[in-house]
Amino acid sequence: MNWFRQRVAERWKIVRLAGRAGPGLVTGLLLINVLLGILPVAFVVATGVVIGRVPAAVEAGLPSAEWTGLLRVFLLGAVAFVLQQLLAPVVTLLRELTARRVDGLLLEDLMEASLRSPGIGILEDQSTLDDLRNAARQLEFGFQSPGQAVPGLFALVARYTALTGFAAVVGTVFSWLAAVALVAAVLVFRYCQRGGLRKYVKVRFDTVGAHRKLDYVRGLAVDSDAGKEIRVFGLLLWLRQQLREAYELLLRDVRTARRRVYLWPFIWASLWGLAVTVAVFAAFGTTAVAGLSLTEFVLVVQSILGALRLSEYYAEADSQTCVGMYGYEALRRFTDRIDEPGPAASGAAPAPVAEIRFENVTFRYPGQASPVLDGLSLTIPIGQCTALVGLNGAGKTTVVKLLTRLYEPTSGAILADGIDIRAYHPEEWRARLGVIFQDFARFEASVADNIAFGAVAAKHDRAGVRQAADAIGLSPLIDSLPKGLDTPLARHLSGGVDLSGGQWQRIALARALFALRHGTAVVILDEPTASLDVRAEAQFFDEFAALTRGATTLLISHRFSTVRRADQIVVLEAGSVLERGAHDELMAHDGRYAELFSLQADRFVDGPEALTETEVTA
Repeated sequence: MNWFRQRVAERWKIVRLAGRAGPGLVTGLLLINVLLGILPVAFVVATGVVIGRVPAAVEAGLPSAEWTGLLRVFLLGAVAFVLQQLLAPVVTLLRELTARRVDGLLLEDLMEASLRSPGIGILEDQSTLDDLRNAARQLEFGFQSPGQAVPGLFALVARYTALTGFAAVVGTVFSWLAAVALVAAVLVFRYCQRGGLRKYVKVRFDTVGAHRKLDYVRGLAVDSDAGKEIRVFGLLLWLRQQLREAYELLLRDVRTARRRVYLWPFIWASLWGLAVTVAVFAAFGTTAVAGLSLTEFVLVVQSILGALRLSEYYAEADSQTCVGMYGYEALRRFTDRIDEPGPAASGAAPAPVAEIRFENVTFRYPGQASPVLDGLSLTIPIGQCTALVGLNGAGKTTVVKLLTRLYEPTSGAILADGIDIRAYHPEEWRARLGVIFQDFARFEASVADNIAFGAVAAKHDRAGVRQAADAIGLSPLIDSLPKGLDTPLARHLSGGVDLSGGQWQRIALARALFALRHGTAVVILDEPTASLDVRAEAQFFDEFAALTRGATTLLISHRFSTVRRADQIVVLEAGSVLERGAHDELMAHDGRYAELFSLQADRFVDGPEALTETEVTA
């Protein structure tokens, strides 16, 4: 009974999902499938009657009532046959429309859920990512998608309607016991078929880790960036070996499961079906000898054979209903995780007026034992420029991610004018921040859009976009582009171009400046000049300091020599504040900052293209 309840629950989920296709489409699909289940039975009955009446019609000759009756039945059979052929493309069209409509709506749900997450921590959880990957793969590329499960369920209606009709003919003309045995044989074989498929599919979905490795290796093989190093370093043999290992990892469990779920169950089901078929035909043969009409004989034989054919795999229904709902369940699990209740938050966040303070903040990334930040206490004064410096891994970018609430602290709090920022809705708080990450987005859109996305509500301010671009030194580039500010930044788009890393960096900086000039309270630049050379970087910080004087800016850098004009420089090491102060104070202190500043500065005092000592320390 538990198995039965589970199957009913599965079917009911598909029925509920069908509602998203719309009542008209669903009703039409249901009626056509019922008709497609009746027509084969009608055809068998008509042909049986025709064959049974042929001798009498031939004997009576033309014209006669026998010939007229034969012709009528023949026409009914012909109509049943022609209708099947005419409805086949119609039902295919309705199935595809239903599937695409449902999948399209579910894909929207998935996209909305993935963007609805207040932070990105949950999107780095491996089980959540697996569900996201499975759902996206099935909805976008799978022919066994949740949407396909809906018409697949209706296709089962057609098949089982036909089975019921064939059984009714056998029971009425010959024996109800034989009809029940025949249905039982078909259902046992179908149980093994669908049960085996269901178990096999579960194994396939459990191998998502192997799929992930396979996708990565295949991606390397076609990625143009990786392709350069694969060729230069002669990594083709290594790549082939990785691909072979990925396939072996994927297929190892699948092969074992396939033998387990298909081999012996199908042997037993085949033996059972063979025994029932032999018994039914033996009993029928005995009855036929005792005296069945030709019509009855043909009807029973065709109905038995028609029923037995229904024990096969249903290409239009089985994979769709067994596999498709796995994608739907993955979607449900993903959205449930995304929608887990978080901290209560109020509405609008006021712009900070005094300070933003990290108060004894500790944070560790999911799955990591050691914290990245360990009891961090840091004050960011409003209206000043604060620079965070430190070696790679010191926790600088993590500070940005916590400040923008992409993650929440493991312990401690971040306070804006004494109020925990978790009291505000994440979107309202982020509206107060303008952030350019080290791996900033390169949108396949126009130059103007790429800059205006810093304050999308002011996207119409073309003059402001141009002013921000001019301030960052983009005027010569924009003037050289075929469409100026309207030039798409993607080579594959019509009239589009691609930019160098340094040019893209300036686009991102213009985006931050545009955000600042449209009311953003705090501008955060995470390694904003990583693609610029040292001389250009030093010049940029001087220019940016002048452009943002009086604004609240947070600069993240691992280059100590380029943040000397910041009002406050904070040295992070091992997730804690090691030193803080202005450049001159820290140099006079002769601590870690002075040591690292001197080490980095020494690299740029030799050679014709190097910075002079005056340029480094001025």
